Amino acid sequence: MSQITYREALRIALQESMREDSTIILMGEDVGHYGGAYGVTKGMIEEFGEKRILDTPISEEGIVGTAVGSAMTGLRPVVELMYVDFVMLAMDQLANQAAKIRYMFGGQISVPMVMRAQGGTGRSGAAQHSQSLEAWMMHTPGLLLAIPATVTDAYFLLKHALKLSDPVVFLEHKMLYTLKGEINTSDSLSWGQAAVLRQGSDFTLVTYSRMVHRALDAAEKLAEIGIQAEVIDLRTLYPLDTETINSSVKKTGRALVVTEDCLTAGVSAELSARIMEGSFEFLEEPVLRLAGEDIPIPVSPSMEKEAVPSVDRIFSTAKLLLRK
Repeated sequence: MSQITYREALRIALQESMREDSTIILMGEDVGHYGGAYGVTKGMIEEFGEKRILDTPISEEGIVGTAVGSAMTGLRPVVELMYVDFVMLAMDQLANQAAKIRYMFGGQISVPMVMRAQGGTGRSGAAQHSQSLEAWMMHTPGLLLAIPATVTDAYFLLKHALKLSDPVVFLEHKMLYTLKGEINTSDSLSWGQAAVLRQGSDFTLVTYSRMVHRALDAAEKLAEIGIQAEVIDLRTLYPLDTETINSSVKKTGRALVVTEDCLTAGVSAELSARIMEGSFEFLEEPVLRLAGEDIPIPVSPSMEKEAVPSVDRIFSTAKLLLRK
């Protein structure tokens, strides 16, 4: 397959799944005739029509609530939220209804829906359009959480999500939509399985989403000074592949967790705790965390850039971990 973008990989996954399964519908603000805020659903309404591609009013609670009801009665809705920041308007529908219905109905009814949203920094979207809220989703029992970093994973994880019986939160980073690559079938992994993207012996670098690419760039810089990092892309945060993480840490003896979401009570805290619980006797140094600052995201490009981990900060933090 020729090179395609991350957004095109998502579109192909949606198109193929909708052709295979007539119960899949897509709904959200401007997903139809406009083609989605970030162009993922462009051209799909021409193929599938207005009965399966639904442009909705500006009401996140209405959109997600409609999806929950549709999923309970036999459809497989895909919801697109323009920004993940807007999920707070629909947290009752998502976290208090979709996530709990299978349990509360004794397994008699499931909610096979996918909620797609984009998050993260990089476009000067400011404090209300640039957050990384994956820790909130990860904290909610009953929600599955996928967060792809590559073109291949964008395609395969979305295809898989559309076959599951439980609600999936599918988070895309706004700065990855133009990323180019091939859909590599040999790189496809099982749902919930992390990918070891770079082998190393000196320390384990655990991350996901856009930080995967910064981690790989930092690992190349570290290799130039003789430090070999093993880089793990988690791919999904629930389920979380602790086996791959701890297997690597037991080999390297050191771990650095890098996330874009904020430090306090963020994903990095959970990952650090899991590593301490699973690999404590193998650790030669305490687990280090590098995360976003505990601040609202600034609109200023220069300040926004400093609010989240950079390649240079990953590089310097790794040197600190290895006392170099």
